[in-house]
Amino acid sequence: MKAMLKTWIVTAETYLRQIKSWSFLFMVLGPFLMLGLTIGISYLSANSNSSSQEVAVIAKSAPLRQGLLDQHPSNVTAKIKTVGAAKKALKKNHLAGYLVLSTDQQTLRADYHGNNQLNKGLQAQVQNYLTQAQQAANYQQAKLTTKQRQLLQRTPTLKQHISASTGTANLAKTISFWLIVTMIYIILITYASITAQEIASDKGTKIMEIVFSSTTAVSYFIGKIGGILLVILTQIAIYLLGGWAVYSWAMSRVQLRDLINQYHPLIQGVLANLLNLNLVYLFIGVVLFTLVAAYSGALVAKAEDASKAAQPVTMLGMVGFFATFPFQNNLGALPVKIMSYIPFLSSYFMPMRIIDGSAGLGTQVLSLVIALATIALLGWGIGRQYQHLMLQTDNGSLWQHLFKRQRD
Repeated sequence: MKAMLKTWIVTAETYLRQIKSWSFLFMVLGPFLMLGLTIGISYLSANSNSSSQEVAVIAKSAPLRQGLLDQHPSNVTAKIKTVGAAKKALKKNHLAGYLVLSTDQQTLRADYHGNNQLNKGLQAQVQNYLTQAQQAANYQQAKLTTKQRQLLQRTPTLKQHISASTGTANLAKTISFWLIVTMIYIILITYASITAQEIASDKGTKIMEIVFSSTTAVSYFIGKIGGILLVILTQIAIYLLGGWAVYSWAMSRVQLRDLINQYHPLIQGVLANLLNLNLVYLFIGVVLFTLVAAYSGALVAKAEDASKAAQPVTMLGMVGFFATFPFQNNLGALPVKIMSYIPFLSSYFMPMRIIDGSAGLGTQVLSLVIALATIALLGWGIGRQYQHLMLQTDNGSLWQHLFKRQRD
Protein backbone atom coordinates (compact mmCIF):
# COMPACT_ATOMS: atom_id res chain seq x y z
CA MET A 1 0.00 0.00 0.00
CA LYS A 2 2.82 2.38 0.95
CA ALA A 3 4.72 1.49 -2.24
CA MET A 4 1.62 2.20 -4.33
CA LEU A 5 1.18 5.59 -2.65
CA LYS A 6 4.79 6.51 -3.43
CA THR A 7 4.27 5.45 -7.05
CA TRP A 8 1.26 7.74 -7.34
CA ILE A 9 3.23 10.59 -5.78
CA VAL A 10 5.93 10.20 -8.47
CA THR A 11 3.20 9.95 -11.14
CA ALA A 12 1.48 13.13 -9.95
CA GLU A 13 4.77 15.04 -9.67
CA THR A 14 5.83 14.04 -13.18
CA TYR A 15 2.40 14.81 -14.62
CA LEU A 16 2.07 18.24 -13.02
CA ARG A 17 5.60 19.26 -13.99
CA GLN A 18 4.97 18.36 -17.62
CA ILE A 19 1.56 20.01 -18.05
CA LYS A 20 2.76 23.21 -16.35
CA SER A 21 5.59 23.60 -18.85
CA TRP A 22 5.43 26.08 -21.72
CA SER A 23 6.34 23.35 -24.18
CA PHE A 24 3.18 21.38 -23.31
CA LEU A 25 1.05 24.50 -23.66
CA PHE A 26 2.46 25.32 -27.10
CA MET A 27 2.25 21.67 -28.18
CA VAL A 28 -1.45 21.46 -27.25
CA LEU A 29 -2.51 24.89 -28.48
CA GLY A 30 -0.33 24.85 -31.61
CA PRO A 31 -2.77 22.97 -33.90
CA PHE A 32 -5.71 25.12 -32.77
CA LEU A 33 -3.73 28.33 -33.25
CA MET A 34 -2.67 27.23 -36.73
CA LEU A 35 -6.27 26.32 -37.60
CA GLY A 36 -7.55 29.67 -36.32
CA LEU A 37 -4.81 31.55 -38.14
CA THR A 38 -5.55 29.73 -41.39
CA ILE A 39 -9.30 30.39 -41.13
CA GLY A 40 -8.68 34.05 -40.21
CA ILE A 41 -6.29 34.70 -43.10
CA SER A 42 -8.62 32.91 -45.52
CA TYR A 43 -11.58 34.97 -44.30
CA LEU A 44 -9.75 38.29 -44.57
CA SER A 45 -8.37 37.37 -47.98
CA ALA A 46 -11.80 36.35 -49.24
CA ASN A 47 -13.38 39.57 -47.99
CA SER A 48 -10.64 41.80 -49.41
CA ASN A 49 -10.87 40.15 -52.82
CA SER A 50 -14.62 39.58 -52.97
CA SER A 51 -15.48 42.98 -54.41
CA SER A 52 -12.70 42.92 -56.99
CA GLN A 53 -13.94 39.51 -58.23
CA GLU A 54 -17.53 40.61 -58.83
CA VAL A 55 -19.14 41.24 -62.20
CA ALA A 56 -21.83 43.89 -62.78
CA VAL A 57 -24.83 43.19 -65.03
CA ILE A 58 -26.16 46.10 -67.11
CA ALA A 59 -29.09 46.16 -69.56
CA LYS A 60 -31.60 48.65 -70.94
CA SER A 61 -34.31 46.03 -70.48
CA ALA A 62 -35.00 45.68 -66.76
CA PRO A 63 -36.75 42.25 -67.13
CA LEU A 64 -33.78 40.92 -69.11
CA ARG A 65 -31.33 42.05 -66.43
CA GLN A 66 -33.50 40.88 -63.54
CA GLY A 67 -34.00 37.48 -65.15
CA LEU A 68 -30.25 36.83 -64.98
CA LEU A 69 -29.95 38.16 -61.43
CA ASP A 70 -32.84 35.95 -60.28
CA GLN A 71 -30.74 32.90 -61.15
CA HIS A 72 -28.23 33.99 -58.49
CA PRO A 73 -25.08 33.50 -60.56
CA SER A 74 -21.81 33.46 -58.61
CA ASN A 75 -19.74 36.65 -58.17
CA VAL A 76 -22.40 38.93 -59.68
CA THR A 77 -23.37 42.23 -58.08
CA ALA A 78 -26.68 44.03 -58.58
CA LYS A 79 -25.51 47.33 -57.09
CA ILE A 80 -24.07 48.83 -60.29
CA LYS A 81 -26.66 49.54 -63.00
CA THR A 82 -24.98 51.85 -65.54
CA VAL A 83 -21.99 51.53 -67.86
CA GLY A 84 -20.44 54.73 -66.49
CA ALA A 85 -20.52 53.48 -62.90
CA ALA A 86 -19.16 50.12 -64.01
CA LYS A 87 -16.22 51.73 -65.84
CA LYS A 88 -15.30 53.79 -62.76
CA ALA A 89 -15.48 50.72 -60.48
CA LEU A 90 -13.41 48.70 -62.94
CA LYS A 91 -10.77 51.43 -63.09
CA LYS A 92 -10.52 51.42 -59.28
CA ASN A 93 -10.23 47.60 -59.31
CA HIS A 94 -13.54 47.26 -57.46
CA LEU A 95 -14.92 45.05 -60.22
CA ALA A 96 -13.58 42.17 -62.25
CA GLY A 97 -15.65 43.41 -65.18
CA TYR A 98 -19.17 44.22 -66.37
CA LEU A 99 -21.64 42.41 -68.62
CA VAL A 100 -23.86 44.39 -71.01
CA LEU A 101 -27.04 42.60 -72.14
CA SER A 102 -28.76 43.89 -75.27
CA THR A 103 -31.03 42.90 -78.17
CA ASP A 104 -29.89 43.21 -81.78
CA GLN A 105 -32.54 42.42 -84.40
CA GLN A 106 -34.48 40.04 -82.15
CA THR A 107 -31.23 38.31 -81.11
CA LEU A 108 -30.02 38.50 -77.53
CA ARG A 109 -26.40 39.54 -77.03
CA ALA A 110 -24.02 39.76 -74.09
CA ASP A 111 -20.78 41.79 -74.16
CA TYR A 112 -18.28 41.36 -71.35
CA HIS A 113 -15.72 44.07 -70.53
CA GLY A 114 -12.92 43.38 -68.08
CA ASN A 115 -9.20 43.04 -67.52
CA ASN A 116 -9.35 39.24 -67.56
CA GLN A 117 -11.52 36.63 -69.22
CA LEU A 118 -14.90 35.77 -67.74
CA ASN A 119 -14.53 32.69 -65.54
CA LYS A 120 -15.87 29.45 -67.02
CA GLY A 121 -18.56 28.94 -64.39
CA LEU A 122 -20.18 32.36 -64.83
CA GLN A 123 -19.76 32.14 -68.59
CA ALA A 124 -21.74 28.87 -68.63
CA GLN A 125 -24.47 30.39 -66.43
CA VAL A 126 -24.82 33.44 -68.67
CA GLN A 127 -24.84 31.31 -71.82
CA ASN A 128 -27.52 29.04 -70.37
CA TYR A 129 -29.69 32.00 -69.39
CA LEU A 130 -29.36 33.66 -72.80
CA THR A 131 -30.25 30.38 -74.54
CA GLN A 132 -33.44 30.03 -72.48
CA ALA A 133 -34.39 33.68 -72.94
CA GLN A 134 -33.70 33.53 -76.69
CA GLN A 135 -35.78 30.36 -77.01
CA ALA A 136 -38.69 31.97 -75.19
CA ALA A 137 -38.47 35.02 -77.47
CA ASN A 138 -38.36 32.78 -80.55
CA TYR A 139 -41.47 30.88 -79.45
CA GLN A 140 -43.31 34.11 -78.86
CA GLN A 141 -42.28 35.55 -82.23
CA ALA A 142 -43.20 32.34 -84.07
CA LYS A 143 -46.62 32.32 -82.34
CA LEU A 144 -46.40 28.63 -81.50
CA THR A 145 -49.12 26.85 -79.59
CA THR A 146 -48.43 25.38 -76.15
CA LYS A 147 -48.34 21.84 -77.58
CA GLN A 148 -45.87 22.86 -80.27
CA ARG A 149 -43.61 24.48 -77.67
CA GLN A 150 -43.67 21.32 -75.58
CA LEU A 151 -42.70 19.22 -78.59
CA LEU A 152 -39.77 21.50 -79.38
CA GLN A 153 -38.59 21.41 -75.76
CA ARG A 154 -38.00 17.64 -75.81
CA THR A 155 -34.39 16.78 -75.00
CA PRO A 156 -32.50 13.49 -74.70
CA THR A 157 -31.68 12.20 -71.20
CA LEU A 158 -28.34 10.95 -69.93
CA LYS A 159 -28.20 9.32 -66.50
CA GLN A 160 -25.11 8.09 -64.70
CA HIS A 161 -25.53 5.31 -62.15
CA ILE A 162 -22.47 5.52 -59.90
CA SER A 163 -22.08 4.08 -56.43
CA ALA A 164 -21.35 7.26 -54.51
CA SER A 165 -20.82 5.38 -51.25
CA THR A 166 -17.93 3.39 -52.74
CA GLY A 167 -16.09 6.48 -53.95
CA THR A 168 -16.66 8.28 -50.65
CA ALA A 169 -15.53 5.24 -48.65
CA ASN A 170 -12.29 4.95 -50.64
CA LEU A 171 -11.54 8.64 -50.18
CA ALA A 172 -12.32 8.34 -46.46
CA LYS A 173 -9.88 5.42 -46.21
CA THR A 174 -7.13 7.45 -47.92
CA ILE A 175 -7.65 10.46 -45.65
CA SER A 176 -7.87 8.23 -42.57
CA PHE A 177 -4.66 6.44 -43.56
CA TRP A 178 -2.62 9.64 -43.72
CA LEU A 179 -4.22 11.08 -40.57
CA ILE A 180 -3.62 8.02 -38.39
CA VAL A 181 -0.06 7.37 -39.65
CA THR A 182 0.97 11.01 -39.29
CA MET A 183 -0.70 11.36 -35.88
CA ILE A 184 1.01 8.21 -34.55
CA TYR A 185 4.39 9.36 -35.86
CA ILE A 186 4.17 12.90 -34.43
CA ILE A 187 2.96 11.77 -30.99
CA LEU A 188 5.54 8.98 -30.77
CA ILE A 189 8.46 11.16 -31.78
CA THR A 190 7.36 14.04 -29.54
CA TYR A 191 6.87 12.00 -26.39
CA ALA A 192 9.88 9.79 -27.02
CA SER A 193 12.01 12.91 -26.75
CA ILE A 194 10.12 14.15 -23.67
CA THR A 195 10.43 10.76 -21.94
CA ALA A 196 14.13 10.36 -22.70
CA GLN A 197 14.89 13.83 -21.35
CA GLU A 198 12.66 13.30 -18.29
CA ILE A 199 14.55 10.12 -17.35
CA ALA A 200 18.00 11.39 -18.35
CA SER A 201 17.59 14.58 -16.30
CA ASP A 202 17.82 12.46 -13.12
CA LYS A 203 20.89 10.60 -14.32
CA GLY A 204 23.76 10.35 -11.84
CA THR A 205 22.29 12.83 -9.35
CA LYS A 206 22.60 12.41 -5.59
CA ILE A 207 18.86 12.77 -5.24
CA MET A 208 18.41 9.39 -6.96
CA GLU A 209 20.34 7.66 -4.18
CA ILE A 210 17.95 9.18 -1.64
CA VAL A 211 14.91 8.24 -3.75
CA PHE A 212 15.99 4.63 -4.12
CA SER A 213 16.62 4.40 -0.37
CA SER A 214 12.95 5.22 0.29
CA THR A 215 11.24 3.37 -2.57
CA THR A 216 12.00 0.65 -5.06
CA ALA A 217 13.40 1.43 -8.51
CA VAL A 218 10.46 -0.35 -10.12
CA SER A 219 7.90 1.81 -8.27
CA TYR A 220 9.78 4.97 -9.20
CA PHE A 221 10.07 3.88 -12.83
CA ILE A 222 6.37 3.01 -13.06
CA GLY A 223 5.51 6.38 -11.52
CA LYS A 224 7.62 8.23 -14.10
CA ILE A 225 6.12 6.33 -17.03
CA GLY A 226 2.62 6.67 -15.59
CA GLY A 227 2.97 10.45 -15.32
CA ILE A 228 4.08 10.76 -18.93
CA LEU A 229 1.25 8.51 -20.13
CA LEU A 230 -1.25 10.69 -18.27
CA VAL A 231 0.17 13.71 -20.09
CA ILE A 232 -0.38 11.92 -23.41
CA LEU A 233 -3.95 11.01 -22.47
CA THR A 234 -4.55 14.63 -21.44
CA GLN A 235 -3.35 15.88 -24.83
CA ILE A 236 -5.51 13.35 -26.71
CA ALA A 237 -8.54 14.32 -24.57
CA ILE A 238 -7.93 18.02 -25.25
CA TYR A 239 -7.74 17.34 -28.99
CA LEU A 240 -11.00 15.35 -28.91
CA LEU A 241 -12.80 18.03 -26.90
CA GLY A 242 -11.27 20.79 -29.02
CA GLY A 243 -12.30 19.01 -32.21
CA TRP A 244 -15.85 18.66 -30.89
CA ALA A 245 -15.90 22.38 -29.97
CA VAL A 246 -14.65 23.39 -33.43
CA TYR A 247 -17.25 21.13 -35.06
CA SER A 248 -20.04 22.62 -32.92
CA TRP A 249 -18.91 26.14 -33.80
CA ALA A 250 -18.74 25.29 -37.50
CA MET A 251 -22.27 23.86 -37.41
CA SER A 252 -23.51 27.14 -35.93
CA ARG A 253 -22.22 29.05 -38.99
CA VAL A 254 -24.56 28.85 -41.97
CA GLN A 255 -21.89 28.71 -44.68
CA LEU A 256 -19.73 26.18 -42.84
CA ARG A 257 -22.76 24.08 -41.92
CA ASP A 258 -23.75 23.79 -45.58
CA LEU A 259 -20.20 22.75 -46.46
CA ILE A 260 -20.11 20.14 -43.67
CA ASN A 261 -23.49 18.75 -44.69
CA GLN A 262 -22.26 18.48 -48.27
CA TYR A 263 -19.31 16.32 -47.18
CA HIS A 264 -21.06 14.68 -44.22
CA PRO A 265 -20.65 11.06 -45.49
CA LEU A 266 -16.92 11.66 -46.00
CA ILE A 267 -16.45 13.26 -42.57
CA GLN A 268 -18.48 10.49 -40.93
CA GLY A 269 -16.36 7.85 -42.67
CA VAL A 270 -13.08 9.43 -41.54
CA LEU A 271 -14.28 9.76 -37.93
CA ALA A 272 -15.50 6.15 -37.93
CA ASN A 273 -12.03 5.01 -39.06
CA LEU A 274 -10.28 7.03 -36.35
CA LEU A 275 -12.55 6.75 -33.30
CA ASN A 276 -12.38 2.99 -32.87
CA LEU A 277 -9.73 0.41 -31.92
CA ASN A 278 -7.17 2.58 -33.71
CA LEU A 279 -7.09 4.86 -30.66
CA VAL A 280 -6.13 1.83 -28.55
CA TYR A 281 -3.33 1.00 -30.97
CA LEU A 282 -2.20 4.60 -30.86
CA PHE A 283 -1.98 4.49 -27.07
CA ILE A 284 -0.30 1.07 -26.97
CA GLY A 285 2.24 2.24 -29.54
CA VAL A 286 2.96 5.28 -27.40
CA VAL A 287 3.48 3.05 -24.35
CA LEU A 288 5.93 0.82 -26.23
CA PHE A 289 7.97 3.71 -27.59
CA THR A 290 7.84 5.46 -24.20
CA LEU A 291 9.36 2.43 -22.50
CA VAL A 292 12.17 2.25 -25.04
CA ALA A 293 12.71 6.02 -24.73
CA ALA A 294 12.92 5.67 -20.95
CA TYR A 295 15.48 2.90 -21.35
CA SER A 296 17.50 5.08 -23.73
CA GLY A 297 17.32 7.97 -21.27
CA ALA A 298 18.62 5.73 -18.48
CA LEU A 299 21.51 4.56 -20.65
CA VAL A 300 23.08 7.97 -21.25
CA ALA A 301 26.17 8.78 -19.22
CA LYS A 302 24.95 12.12 -17.84
CA ALA A 303 21.99 14.48 -17.91
CA GLU A 304 23.69 16.72 -20.49
CA ASP A 305 23.36 13.89 -23.04
CA ALA A 306 19.56 13.85 -22.73
CA SER A 307 19.12 15.23 -26.27
CA LYS A 308 20.90 12.15 -27.64
CA ALA A 309 18.78 9.71 -25.66
CA ALA A 310 15.81 9.83 -28.03
CA GLN A 311 17.87 8.97 -31.13
CA PRO A 312 17.23 5.17 -31.10
CA VAL A 313 13.50 5.66 -30.57
CA THR A 314 13.32 8.35 -33.25
CA MET A 315 15.03 6.06 -35.73
CA LEU A 316 12.68 3.19 -34.85
CA GLY A 317 9.66 5.47 -35.27
CA MET A 318 10.93 6.69 -38.64
CA VAL A 319 11.37 3.10 -39.84
CA GLY A 320 7.72 2.33 -39.06
CA PHE A 321 6.47 5.62 -40.52
CA PHE A 322 8.28 5.40 -43.86
CA ALA A 323 7.65 1.65 -44.17
CA THR A 324 3.93 2.38 -44.55
CA PHE A 325 4.37 4.46 -47.71
CA PRO A 326 4.88 1.66 -50.25
CA PHE A 327 1.77 -0.16 -49.00
CA GLN A 328 -0.77 2.65 -48.85
CA ASN A 329 -2.53 1.30 -51.95
CA ASN A 330 -1.80 -2.38 -51.27
CA LEU A 331 -2.92 -3.02 -47.70
CA GLY A 332 -3.60 -6.69 -48.39
CA ALA A 333 0.07 -7.43 -49.13
CA LEU A 334 1.81 -10.17 -47.12
CA PRO A 335 4.44 -7.80 -45.58
CA VAL A 336 1.62 -5.65 -44.20
CA LYS A 337 0.01 -8.69 -42.57
CA ILE A 338 3.33 -9.78 -41.03
CA MET A 339 4.28 -6.31 -39.75
CA SER A 340 0.82 -5.84 -38.21
CA TYR A 341 1.85 -8.45 -35.60
CA ILE A 342 5.37 -7.14 -34.89
CA PRO A 343 5.51 -4.85 -31.83
CA PHE A 344 6.38 -1.21 -32.64
CA LEU A 345 5.51 -1.76 -36.32
CA SER A 346 2.02 -3.03 -35.49
CA SER A 347 1.16 0.45 -34.16
CA TYR A 348 1.38 1.65 -37.76
CA PHE A 349 0.28 -1.35 -39.81
CA MET A 350 -2.66 -2.78 -37.85
CA PRO A 351 -4.58 0.56 -37.93
CA MET A 352 -4.01 0.53 -41.69
CA ARG A 353 -5.60 -2.93 -41.95
CA ILE A 354 -8.49 -1.89 -39.69
CA ILE A 355 -9.17 1.11 -41.93
CA ASP A 356 -9.02 -1.12 -45.00
CA GLY A 357 -11.34 -3.67 -43.38
CA SER A 358 -8.94 -6.55 -44.08
CA ALA A 359 -8.30 -7.44 -40.41
CA GLY A 360 -10.91 -9.42 -38.53
CA LEU A 361 -11.59 -9.14 -34.80
CA GLY A 362 -9.49 -12.22 -34.01
CA THR A 363 -6.53 -10.77 -35.89
CA GLN A 364 -6.84 -7.48 -34.04
CA VAL A 365 -7.07 -9.14 -30.64
CA LEU A 366 -4.02 -11.34 -31.35
CA SER A 367 -1.97 -8.31 -32.37
CA LEU A 368 -3.07 -6.48 -29.21
CA VAL A 369 -2.13 -9.44 -27.02
CA ILE A 370 1.35 -9.56 -28.57
CA ALA A 371 1.81 -5.81 -28.05
CA LEU A 372 0.60 -5.97 -24.43
CA ALA A 373 2.90 -8.95 -23.71
CA THR A 374 5.79 -6.95 -25.14
CA ILE A 375 4.91 -4.02 -22.88
CA ALA A 376 4.87 -6.31 -19.83
CA LEU A 377 8.23 -7.85 -20.71
CA LEU A 378 9.84 -4.48 -21.45
CA GLY A 379 8.49 -2.97 -18.24
CA TRP A 380 9.72 -5.91 -16.16
CA GLY A 381 13.15 -5.99 -17.80
CA ILE A 382 13.77 -2.24 -17.64
CA GLY A 383 12.42 -2.04 -14.09
CA ARG A 384 14.96 -4.63 -12.93
CA GLN A 385 17.88 -2.66 -14.42
CA TYR A 386 16.58 0.82 -13.67
CA GLN A 387 18.37 1.46 -10.37
CA HIS A 388 21.73 0.29 -11.69
CA LEU A 389 21.35 2.33 -14.88
CA MET A 390 20.35 5.53 -13.08
CA LEU A 391 23.25 5.35 -10.62
CA GLN A 392 26.02 4.47 -13.08
CA THR A 393 28.45 7.32 -13.74
CA ASP A 394 30.87 6.00 -16.39
CA ASN A 395 31.40 8.19 -19.46
CA GLY A 396 30.62 5.77 -22.30
CA SER A 397 28.35 6.86 -25.13
CA LEU A 398 24.70 5.86 -25.45
CA TRP A 399 25.48 3.23 -28.08
CA GLN A 400 28.38 1.84 -26.04
CA HIS A 401 26.11 1.42 -23.04
CA LEU A 402 23.43 -0.17 -25.19
CA PHE A 403 25.76 -2.76 -26.71
CA LYS A 404 27.34 -3.38 -23.31
CA ARG A 405 23.94 -4.13 -21.77
CA GLN A 406 23.17 -6.49 -24.65
CA ARG A 407 26.42 -8.43 -24.02
CA ASP A 408 25.73 -8.59 -20.31
